[in-house]
Amino acid sequence: MPVTTERLPTYFISHGGGPWRYMMAQSNGMYDRLAQSLRDMPRQLGERPKAVLVISAHWEEREFTVMAAERPPMVYDYAGFPEHTYHVQYLAPGLPALAEQARQLIQSAGFSARLDAQRGFDHGSFAPLVVMYPLADVPVVQLSLRAGYDPAEHLAVGRALAPLREQGVLIVGSGLSYDNTRRMGPSAAGPSMQFDDWLQQTLITTEPHQREQRLIDWQDAPAARVAHPQEDHLLPLMVAVGAAGHDETVCVYHEEGFFGGVTVSSFRFGQEGGV
Repeated sequence: MPVTTERLPTYFISHGGGPWRYMMAQSNGMYDRLAQSLRDMPRQLGERPKAVLVISAHWEEREFTVMAAERPPMVYDYAGFPEHTYHVQYLAPGLPALAEQARQLIQSAGFSARLDAQRGFDHGSFAPLVVMYPLADVPVVQLSLRAGYDPAEHLAVGRALAPLREQGVLIVGSGLSYDNTRRMGPSAAGPSMQFDDWLQQTLITTEPHQREQRLIDWQDAPAARVAHPQEDHLLPLMVAVGAAGHDETVCVYHEEGFFGGVTVSSFRFGQEGGV
């Protein structure tokens, strides 16, 4: 499949729980709709990207850090799952040249940034990517969050990375639209839907030049701190939105009753097939 030369859309995806892709037989269909949405992303792009740049909720550093390994190892950053999930391998190559370019772009925006040649794929990357690109034939680079969780900083880093879209790089923010492990099931139905309604309004119906300010003020949203007691799973959205500029938003995955009551969503910023 040829590498695209069009400007790719960006995505924020709700990536599911732990190594879910490797436990589909035991999930009783809970992940079927999420898996379908991830499988559809390559179709939406139309052509294979040069690489995927993933901002994972499961990697945080004191400064923005870019994975620079040529052959990234695995990071089994979960506990209590079946033994076989600690031996799975996602063998996509890294792309050190892209890592260095991303580092330079982040620095050009006024932020310190460094490379990490030892970091591997955590489940925020490999669990959705193995569904999107099961052959692991697209290079992948991860970007960390920055400690402090400043939404404006992550939006700015997204803006700095936006030129990569015109070079065939797919930018994916991988987190969860609702992430409160202490409040799941039926008790999560109300707050997760309230926050999701606000998110839909912010991303889809709000004018693009206003949505960034709403995201900066996300803690004012209904049920914000119930949906995100800690905002690590929301911050990847900021990078995806920053890189999107004024592109339109489409909800590409929406489910009510996930994990017995949770409302979750994923979003694409930009048109199918690029522009």
